[in-house]
Amino acid sequence: MAAYAIMDVEIFDIGDYMEYLKHLRPLLKVAGARYLARGGEFRVYEGDYQPSRLVLIEFPSFEVMDAFYRGEAYQALKPQRDACSHTRVTGVQGLE
Repeated sequence: MAAYAIMDVEIFDIGDYMEYLKHLRPLLKVAGARYLARGGEFRVYEGDYQPSRLVLIEFPSFEVMDAFYRGEAYQALKPQRDACSHTRVTGVQGLE
């Protein structure tokens, strides 16, 4: 069953962030993940949550998402993301 990574990203340095994305995309492809939303228009309908930039990525399963996030390749890339942005990441399991 699919799982979804929901990210709220505040970018400090767009050039470095674009370089991070260049390395991230092949890792996502290998994991069988795909972008469903990436920084498009959004609306907050209730509450005081004010995200900066929302990203939604679909993974084949929670196990694949966990392996991706905890994996050596992504953990080696994560410091680059942390240096150019602040990101909140949440995972949620999809419905059967």
